[in-house]
Amino acid sequence: MVDSNSSVFEPYPGLRSPHAQTLAARALRATLRSSYSRIRLFTIDEDFIDLDMDDVIEAPRAVCLILHGLEGSSSSGYVLSACRSLARHGILGVAMNFRSCSGEPNRTLGSYHAGRTDDIRLVLDWLVTRFPDSRRAVLGFSLGGNALLKYLGEAGETAKRQVAVATAISVSFDLDSSADAMERGMGRIYARHFLRSLRRKAREKAGRFPGAFDVGALDRARTVRAFDEAVTAPIHGFRDVDDYYGSCSSGQFLDRIRVPTVVIQSRDDPLVPGHTIPKIIERNGVVRGVITDDGGHVGFLARGRRLEPDLWAEAHAARVIRDRLAQHGT
Repeated sequence: MVDSNSSVFEPYPGLRSPHAQTLAARALRATLRSSYSRIRLFTIDEDFIDLDMDDVIEAPRAVCLILHGLEGSSSSGYVLSACRSLARHGILGVAMNFRSCSGEPNRTLGSYHAGRTDDIRLVLDWLVTRFPDSRRAVLGFSLGGNALLKYLGEAGETAKRQVAVATAISVSFDLDSSADAMERGMGRIYARHFLRSLRRKAREKAGRFPGAFDVGALDRARTVRAFDEAVTAPIHGFRDVDDYYGSCSSGQFLDRIRVPTVVIQSRDDPLVPGHTIPKIIERNGVVRGVITDDGGHVGFLARGRRLEPDLWAEAHAARVIRDRLAQHGT
């Protein structure tokens, strides 16, 4: 089901363009600060995953796992904003740092990618054990949203044991289309931002795992697609970048999702072509799309009270989670 009511979100005055939305929201979120307690989980392949729990909530009514986007972390502004929005409803935010994103290099050759779901499963199982009497939810942003939707589709009915509701913001349902978007116009600027940290981490990996991938191809990579061809695909066991994108794009998994899920997307997202959205979400009545005309990529900067800017997407997602958890326990 798709909710196409554009009045759901109204951009902040003067910030209607997708790039203004994306960048202004990023700047506003950059002012937020964290108050976390860190927990380290160890994996079966002798690696680790760092979780950061919001210290603001002492006696949570519910718990929400938060998944960041490409080269993000628990300190990303949108994650901090989500924790703040959830806390207003008495919901504890637990931010998962994907492997290599917590400030310390992970131990194995592989780290994370848009379709890696085994670590999400591990963390959700841990939350079931750690908070057995709490209602549970999960929220994913961008790449984390793609991995979340893929996981929910893979898990099917099993995921309902772990969470009662899921939300995802600014998800790429088709990784190939998003890679294309980052090869033209302003998309190339966003790509350069991602590539700086991706290359740095890859060179560190090359030093610890000689011969794992073609360092020359890494040095020549000027696009996210070229980086994924040179590094992401080979170190994670894909034949090539087309195999990676084809097998990990979340759109193909939506039919199998059984957990009530809300996806918040903007038609003008500079990294997610708008034409890929409605036809995909309409396939599954359990997945509801909140589709806006404006908002950019993880932007959604609206006008709040007294003309103050409001980070609408995180607040809306928190309300969706609150309402669903109030109606249905895990």
